[in-house]
Amino acid sequence: MSADMRRAFDSRDDLIDYLRREFPQAAARSDEVSATRGGRRAAEARLRHIDPRRYAATRNYLDGAVTHLSPYIRHGVLSLAEVRDAALSKVRRYADAAKLVSELGWRDYWQRLYERLGDDIWRDQEPYKTGFRADEYAAEMPDDIVEGRAGLACIDAFSRELRTTGYLHNHARMWMAAYVVHWRRIAWQAGARWFLEHLLDGDPASNNLSWQWVASTFSHKPYIFNRENLERFTNGIYCHTCPLYGRCDFEGTYEALNRRLFPNAAAAAG
Repeated sequence: MSADMRRAFDSRDDLIDYLRREFPQAAARSDEVSATRGGRRAAEARLRHIDPRRYAATRNYLDGAVTHLSPYIRHGVLSLAEVRDAALSKVRRYADAAKLVSELGWRDYWQRLYERLGDDIWRDQEPYKTGFRADEYAAEMPDDIVEGRAGLACIDAFSRELRTTGYLHNHARMWMAAYVVHWRRIAWQAGARWFLEHLLDGDPASNNLSWQWVASTFSHKPYIFNRENLERFTNGIYCHTCPLYGRCDFEGTYEALNRRLFPNAAAAAG
């Protein structure tokens, strides 16, 4: 890599070609280029269109009114205070912006923990609450998940979206993390590294501690989901086209899934 990198480019394509030449190893691993535009102008345009009330009501749905501001916050184009002030300016009652502001607070919390933990962000903060030891989880991501050919319409779609856009809705991140750790029994660190390789908004603070929350090494229990939950918040766009509909890995009540996934959890807790 050159000691002094270029700062001015004739076009976005010129920038992309330059980065491919400067970082050939990264380009060889993945040549996908996200359509997300960087820079202050793009960030301000998104900031003008946030709707705190709709965000609060629909944020858990994949087609909900999420802000898509996280890449700009992650790279310092927008500050948390700036987003908070913009959200409050759009409502008559501060309570109507409370959910969005609270999510900004979580991001600040992750960063403060990262400042304290440093590289320990990659270590289990607590033991797994799953009945399995840490050494019973595989250390590497399997190719079928990474390449989007696990055979589950939702999981494969999330994998493709991650690689091609550099983004995943937060709910999809939780589902994917739960599948990786609990259904496939892969160490959360492997999944966290995979996400950081592709996410435009990825940083070890919110990424790693969120994976640990799902895994149960930074929470009191493992996070799981079932097909009904996924179908509800995706409006069925994956389930209705999935060849495994009605007989997939996510079928069943939460009680049944917990028994199936964590048969030793009760004994380990006792």
